[in-house]
Amino acid sequence: MFSYFIFLVASSVTFLRTHQVSSQDPSCTEYPVFTPSALVVKYGDPANVTCVVCQKDCSGDVPGLEHTVGKVSQNGTTMFWTVDRLTEWGISLQCYYNNDAGNQCTSILNPTLYQLPESVSISFVNHTEMMFENQQYTLQCSVQNVAPVEKLNVTFYRGNTALGHLQSNSEQKKPVNKTFTLNITPRREDDGAQYWCESKLELRPAGPQRPPVVTSEKLPAIVHYGPELNEPPNPDVITITEGDTLHLNCSSVGNPSPSYTWTLPLNSSPSYSGSVLTIKSVGFEHEGQHICTVSNTVGTVTKEFNIDVQ
Repeated sequence: MFSYFIFLVASSVTFLRTHQVSSQDPSCTEYPVFTPSALVVKYGDPANVTCVVCQKDCSGDVPGLEHTVGKVSQNGTTMFWTVDRLTEWGISLQCYYNNDAGNQCTSILNPTLYQLPESVSISFVNHTEMMFENQQYTLQCSVQNVAPVEKLNVTFYRGNTALGHLQSNSEQKKPVNKTFTLNITPRREDDGAQYWCESKLELRPAGPQRPPVVTSEKLPAIVHYGPELNEPPNPDVITITEGDTLHLNCSSVGNPSPSYTWTLPLNSSPSYSGSVLTIKSVGFEHEGQHICTVSNTVGTVTKEFNIDVQ
């Protein structure tokens, strides 16, 4: 003869497993079985599990049943635990019986209670202005009031491109705030791109098959870089016939938009500040060196044109 018990215990002990685990006693021919064998519950939602204490050689009466959250009902050697709203963190469900040798045969189920983040935000660390090409900056993704943080994954994005995946190594069960950082080195092509981050609770296989996701707002990037000529300088002399039209192209890209300054031969036309210098009718006074200087707040480049008029 032996007796069997079910205990549903709220525990402050941290368990790493969310599925059923059993004691290892050689005198135990079988162990209580939980269904489901793993339980994942959203904070405030109802939950229920079933525990079959034993399936063979079961005899005796149930002398006691203890639990701190929810309700327990019984049908023979099967126990049913239900709770209308699960709001207690770190509970442990323990199901066991005493065998003929007087030893406990125990199975423990550690439900995972999860809570979606209240908010997810993205920002730069110690930086609020524009960025400069090829300099390093740090993005941070702040996730507020999420649990369990050990199941939290964060992905940083630039547009639709994933930049990095990070995971928490904390084993805290209750809701916490967590910040993740990622170093980036922007390029000029990133000007106007939008950075953002995504938090994901990876609760499979027992939890939602589509992991709960919360995303941040979009953070637009302003990347400044020095001027770059659309066409490289041509060291060859440009020969042109008197009276013809001359076009000298100094077009460049840069952020902020560059300005242009032309240095012309002494006897030529007045100063000019556009990207393309056009002389409708070339004269001998236009012969010589034309220098285009392109500048913005980041840098300066020059382009020279040597003109020979015939």
